[in-house]
Amino acid sequence: MRAVQKRAAFTLIELLVVIAIIAILIALLLPAVQQAREAARRSQCKNNLKQIGLALHNYHDSHNTFPPGWIGVTGNTANVLGNSGFSWGTFILPYLDQAPLYGKIDFKLPMDHVDNRPYLKQKLTVFQCPSEPQPDTFTINDIELATASYVGVFGTTELHDCYDSSFTGQCRSNGAFYHNSKVLIRDFTDGTSNTLMVGERSTFTESDGTKLYATWVGALPGEDESAAKVLGHCEHGPNKKHHAEDFGSSHTGGAHFVMADGHVVFLSESMSERVFRSLGT
Repeated sequence: MRAVQKRAAFTLIELLVVIAIIAILIALLLPAVQQAREAARRSQCKNNLKQIGLALHNYHDSHNTFPPGWIGVTGNTANVLGNSGFSWGTFILPYLDQAPLYGKIDFKLPMDHVDNRPYLKQKLTVFQCPSEPQPDTFTINDIELATASYVGVFGTTELHDCYDSSFTGQCRSNGAFYHNSKVLIRDFTDGTSNTLMVGERSTFTESDGTKLYATWVGALPGEDESAAKVLGHCEHGPNKKHHAEDFGSSHTGGAHFVMADGHVVFLSESMSERVFRSLGT
C-alpha cells in the first residue's frame, strides 16, 4: 500500500492571525493616506491664496490702487446698504483667468439686478479651499450666490458697526479693504510683508444650526451685515470662531493668509491675539 501524503493547510488560528495582521496594517495605513490627502489639499489652498495675491497686485498695477472691499452708494453718497454691492473678489476676476465672466457682468447695474443674477452663482475653484466642506452656492432672499473660502481683511473694527442704524456715510476701517476703499501700496506703513490682506473663512454655524457662508461676489444691496460675507475682522485669532466675521479654516492648528506683498503664511491658532490684530491693520 502507498503512503498517503498529508496536504499542508492553514489552521483556523493561523487564518485569524493573518487577518488580524492585515487589519492592523490597514489601520496604520489609512491615517497616512488621509494625511497625504490633506497635505495636498492644504497645498492647493495655499496656491489659491497665492493666485489671489498676484491678482490683487496686478489690479494695483493697472488701477494704481487695490480694489474696494465692497461698493455701496446711493445716488452720489456713500451708503453701506447701497448699490452696487460688488466686492474686491469680483474686480480681480480678469487677473484670475476669468475675463469672460467679468465681461458678462454689468457693473452699471446693482449686483442683485436680474441681469446679473446668473453670474453670481458661478463656482470658481480659485476661491474654494479643498479642505473646506461647503456647497457650491447658498441663497439669500431668493438670490443664489457662489460660496468662497477666503475673505478680505477689514481690520480690527467689527463689520456690524457699519450697519448701526445711526451710521451714515462711508464705513472706514484700518485694514486693507473696507467700504468704497482705495488703498495704495504706500498706505501699508507697517510694511507689505507685515500686513494681512486676505485670509481663510470657514463655514460658521449659529446656535440654531444655520450655516453662514462667505462669497467672492459682494455684499447684497439693502441686506443687513452682508459685507461680512466678503470681509472679516481680526478681533479674534484664527479658528476661534467667536463670530461669523472671524477668520478660520478646517485645517488643524491655524489658517492660511496672503500678505500685502503677495506671499502666503500659515498663522497658528495659538498665536497672540495682540500680534494678530497688529498684522490685520
